[in-house]
Amino acid sequence: MRSYVPNTIEEQNEMLHAIGMENMEELFEALPENVRLKRPLKMPQGLSELELSAYFDSFDVSAGNLPLFRGAGAYRHHIPAVVGAVLSRSEFYTAYTPYQAEMSQGLLQSIFEYQTMICELTGMDASNASVYDGATACAEAMLMLRGATRKSKVLVSAGLHPEYRATLNTYARFAGFELVELPLNELGLTELSSLEQNINDAAGAIIQSPNFFGCVEDLAPAANLLHENKALLVAVVNPISLGILKRPGDAGADIAVGEGQPLGMPLSAGGPYLGFMAAKQKYMRNLPGRIVGQTVDAEGTRAFVLTLQAREQHIRREKAASNICSNQSLCALSAGVYLAAMGPQGLKEVATLCLQKAHYLRDGLLSLKGMSERYPNTPFFNEFVMESQSDTILLNVRLREKGFVGGLPLHRYFPGNGGILYCATEMNSRNEIDAFLNALEVSL
Repeated sequence: MRSYVPNTIEEQNEMLHAIGMENMEELFEALPENVRLKRPLKMPQGLSELELSAYFDSFDVSAGNLPLFRGAGAYRHHIPAVVGAVLSRSEFYTAYTPYQAEMSQGLLQSIFEYQTMICELTGMDASNASVYDGATACAEAMLMLRGATRKSKVLVSAGLHPEYRATLNTYARFAGFELVELPLNELGLTELSSLEQNINDAAGAIIQSPNFFGCVEDLAPAANLLHENKALLVAVVNPISLGILKRPGDAGADIAVGEGQPLGMPLSAGGPYLGFMAAKQKYMRNLPGRIVGQTVDAEGTRAFVLTLQAREQHIRREKAASNICSNQSLCALSAGVYLAAMGPQGLKEVATLCLQKAHYLRDGLLSLKGMSERYPNTPFFNEFVMESQSDTILLNVRLREKGFVGGLPLHRYFPGNGGILYCATEMNSRNEIDAFLNALEVSL
């Protein structure tokens, strides 16, 4: 997120000398004189990479992307240029884990590095090589609960993303699970008294934080209550939020899952995305799919191998914990490169910007006539629910005509629910937010 300086004058001269040239003009002497620019580019100085990209995008009439104030599980974030540069290399350009592992050391290492960073991000001990998306990861975590506890009753927070809940219901229907919903209280948080009432014979609970309505859950009390009753906690998390929020492992969660799309992947009209999964060491063998490990070969040289492969090709089908095979390795590579490029400080800066801009947006919405906040006393990260006296469908139609994508009307998932879920990320500039608020004011 700092100033984007590809290379210094000294570095440029060093590279020119390495190829036997004295100056930049000599490098481009093959180009006709009349097409060479003889002056510096007319553009603002000292821009960050994000600002530089936005500056050039402003001249691209074909871009066609409208300012977005909607998240609900898929988010518009800045993607550093290095992510696309690495992904476009032919040796990485595949979505599969290698089948001839010994011939694919570079790809295996990239997955190993991804796993390591996911563990650091979530505070867990082991990560698999990833699965299809966040909903799949959540459902596979439900299977892990039964594998670890031999119980089939699972408690599910009403704050879990409704599409994740639909995936859980599909798995549960055919795998013999009993799902019990934990309602939300007046603060928009999982009701712990309901957890306590239903915890008997439960394998564990699945709680999302920040939840679908944007509210930040306190996972520690739920984790303590579950552990006292020999049950486990699955935390569904937004990876960007972990730049400033407590890691699920530090809050007592046993398994952490989520959607990895915010880590260097574009919205792409819905995919491909990435489901990350991590767990405490005790439950490592319950993780589905594959785990890449580090070892040494016969000559003592560092090598990477597929350590665990809990799939039907290696285990009798009825004995397999899961039959998830592919790991979306190109998407995992995106996440790995993004996390490596950002580092802990960069991720913290992105998360802080998301937090600040979402609160600025919330404050602006509250200043508009007929708008109110549903959970005013509950902390949120980058999403929050507003109530409007206007028709939410008509409101978004008017905003679209003015060039904006508004919040998500909640009646799409919850009939009769008149709330609107708004979102802001580091990509929403102050000018963009102000313009959106002005457009919204005349649309109400």
